[in-house]
Amino acid sequence: MSHPTTTPCVLFPDLFGKPLTATFDVPNASSDGGALLLKAADRRLGLIGALTDCLRDQRQPGKVVHGLQELIAQRVFGIACGYADANDSARLAADPIHKLLLDRDPIDGDPLASQPTLSRFENSVGRGRLYRMGEALFETVIAPYRRRRRTVRHITVDLDPTDDPTHGAQQLSFFNHHYDTWCYLPMVAYLTFNRGAEQQLCAAVLRPGNAPTSRGALPLLQRILGRLQEDFPAARILVRLDGGYAGPELLAFLDEVDVDYVVGVARNAVLKRHAALAMLDAQQLADARGETAHVYTECRYAAGTWDRERRVIIKAEVVQLAGREPRDNPRFVVTNLTRSPKRIYERIYCARGDLENRIKELHHGVEIDRTSCSRFWANQLRVLLSAAAYVLFQELRRAAAGTGTRSTHRVDAQHWARKLRSVASSRRSLGLETFPDGQVACLAPSGRSPRASVKERCDLDERFTPFGPPLARSS
Repeated sequence: MSHPTTTPCVLFPDLFGKPLTATFDVPNASSDGGALLLKAADRRLGLIGALTDCLRDQRQPGKVVHGLQELIAQRVFGIACGYADANDSARLAADPIHKLLLDRDPIDGDPLASQPTLSRFENSVGRGRLYRMGEALFETVIAPYRRRRRTVRHITVDLDPTDDPTHGAQQLSFFNHHYDTWCYLPMVAYLTFNRGAEQQLCAAVLRPGNAPTSRGALPLLQRILGRLQEDFPAARILVRLDGGYAGPELLAFLDEVDVDYVVGVARNAVLKRHAALAMLDAQQLADARGETAHVYTECRYAAGTWDRERRVIIKAEVVQLAGREPRDNPRFVVTNLTRSPKRIYERIYCARGDLENRIKELHHGVEIDRTSCSRFWANQLRVLLSAAAYVLFQELRRAAAGTGTRSTHRVDAQHWARKLRSVASSRRSLGLETFPDGQVACLAPSGRSPRASVKERCDLDERFTPFGPPLARSS
């Protein structure tokens, strides 16, 4: 780095026979070279463009410097790279990689939008536009599968709430006794096609901190199932829900639209009586084996508010841990499936537990809980932008696994958030240089082409490029 105030630093002069000098001389360096792959993922999906089409710019055209698509792209790519706050824009404004992601000259291009500009944008989007953005996110996620609709035979829909702790005076932030904190309660929806390995995030809805578990679930399922049945008429749909969703309106709706479902049911005195004999068998097994035991059975049951009786799977479990007294732990699941109770509970219902890992990815990978705006709808926008960043990660995972839209290896988003910042720069700072013909060269200190390194490590398809034509060769 040539600068009149820079002094070469000699490290550990007594450790080696010769001086060890560290210099940082890569011009126009950035530590976010891996984000170029996210640009390629968006180019394949068209997600940022679809979100932009849902908005209407009401600013005076003569005073607009940063278009809506640039603002959305800056926030989505920033969140994906670990810059969840609008305040981070101060240090990203001149970053060459982030300028390149917005199709600007990485060296001489104008700086990116500032924090005040981004904050005004986040607070300018109304409820109706957010609804359309949610629809656009869903349509973008299912689009690759819609093109192959004849191969889709099974679709699984999972809904689950999560906590989003708040630390200020955000609108509709309330104290929740279950989570013992002031928070929001977002609800997320995932789709699994053909029982594949990847659960695709398709919706993320912010809710007040005092919202019951089932609030908003019925209208969300109505939109999701209606669209899936329209686009995939030959597919059989399974809905998996945890306890708290088993309300009469929701169960009646699932029966009406003729989908399969397994829904957790809270225990009560009537269900415990149905489970009593099975609990005795489980207790005998636990005593004989000296370990946790469970027995499966079923019954017909109708809560007082239900319109009819339904099949309820009973898992009679006795938990026995070393040094502790045995503990009864009966569980109940209402379903319209006809398989054996054990298969329904262990192979179908329990499989939804992996959703907790996807939610952890949302929290720790793209920080979907960074809802620090004062206005509720501005925070809903942040949730959608974080969801968009996560969808780009999922598209990249499919491409890296080389299996298209069928399945992929499990790689958590937090791991990818770290890896992408280094993979395209061979784990070193990445420099850029522009040429008179408009080409951009990515310069790695080793002299190797970062793009070639990415191809070798991730085995990406040759068409998976961020800017159409291949990047210029490294010098």
